[in-house]
Amino acid sequence: MSFVYPQFFWVMTVPFVIFVFLVVTNREKVERLFDSSALQRLRADSEALPNSIRNLLLFSAVFAMIVALSRPVIEQGETTIRLKGLSVVSALDISGSMRCKDLYPNRLEFAKKKMQQFFDAMPADEIAVAAFAHSAFILAPFTSDKATLKQIVEGVNESYINMASTDFEAIATLASDMLAKKKQKILVLFSDGGDAKALEGMRERLQKKGIKLFAVLSATKKGAPIPGEDGHFMREKDGTIAISQLNEELGKIARESGGEYIVAANGREDMQRLAKMLHEKFGDEKHGTIKIKDRKELFVYPLLLAVVLLLAGLSSLPAGRVSKAKGGER
Repeated sequence: MSFVYPQFFWVMTVPFVIFVFLVVTNREKVERLFDSSALQRLRADSEALPNSIRNLLLFSAVFAMIVALSRPVIEQGETTIRLKGLSVVSALDISGSMRCKDLYPNRLEFAKKKMQQFFDAMPADEIAVAAFAHSAFILAPFTSDKATLKQIVEGVNESYINMASTDFEAIATLASDMLAKKKQKILVLFSDGGDAKALEGMRERLQKKGIKLFAVLSATKKGAPIPGEDGHFMREKDGTIAISQLNEELGKIARESGGEYIVAANGREDMQRLAKMLHEKFGDEKHGTIKIKDRKELFVYPLLLAVVLLLAGLSSLPAGRVSKAKGGER
């Protein structure tokens, strides 16, 4: 048997032994330090249980608690756990059209929420996060720490938005580099889509590198005006207000690559469906192994013993004082 926290055992045992010694051998000093009437109230004199036995029970209970808190265990060797899951690059569109407010509160915030829900639906998988507009860059490398990924995505705000044209080929190139050593090459894109001309370079890159694209489209068919950096709506060359609408051309490219696309909706069901689709299509790949110690926990036994001893030590009522109290009431 060993202790998980041996330092706690020794730190608490030494002062405990000193305390017991002082109580047993220096009763007069204790009485000089405290008011006699206060000590009289704290005493539980009983004809049924002598003070010496009661003290032994209470001291033993405290010692058993110290043992329990030190967490005694029996070591049973190590267990090797294989880590399995998918490796996925998730990318967030931060182009100017993501300012549109046809989704609440705007497309960017809506896409961020869907990306965070996607992380929740992939608890055992490792995910990398990138962002793209006129260029693409990594926000987080591959990790299984979804809480950190969610914080990183939450930190992306409108100051990241690039009003220049969206380069979809740039994110495809970045994803191919990040997935170069991965068995399954999966890119999940959170975007409002793009026209066929802007997506052509991406189509070729995905086919060349064997990347499967899964697109989560955050836009509506009705569309909305595109707010500029100055707060005014962007305009076409003829002076009319530019309207950005859902373009499913990105979804067609996803299907051509062997992937799929989803038009994002409220609720978590769409991201759960996407996660299920990925696992059914690609299965899990081995990420490595970790070793954990196999232990049999024993703390419950000294803890139960402490409770029994404590109850035994406190169970006797001060019969003499109770009788006096009743006589005084009469």
